[in-house]
Amino acid sequence: MREPPEASNRLFNNADSFAQAFDDAWKQHEERDPHHGLDPGAKVDLMLERLADHPFLQNEPDLARQVAGFRLRLLGLAGPSR
Repeated sequence: MREPPEASNRLFNNADSFAQAFDDAWKQHEERDPHHGLDPGAKVDLMLERLADHPFLQNEPDLARQVAGFRLRLLGLAGPSR
């Protein structure tokens, strides 16, 4: 049986792998602390800290930050805490 993507802990040095990891980190943070009070920019910084070991973030930090911003806009996550 094939593992669902969210259960995989494999990281690849590409934007897609980083985007998945970023989305997962963002959602996990929201579930654990829904009233965290962080603005989206501060939360992005926190997620990037948590994902510091991701190969794409290590090799392309500026592009990874752009991917994070794109994911926020795409998924409508840049608004107030959900």
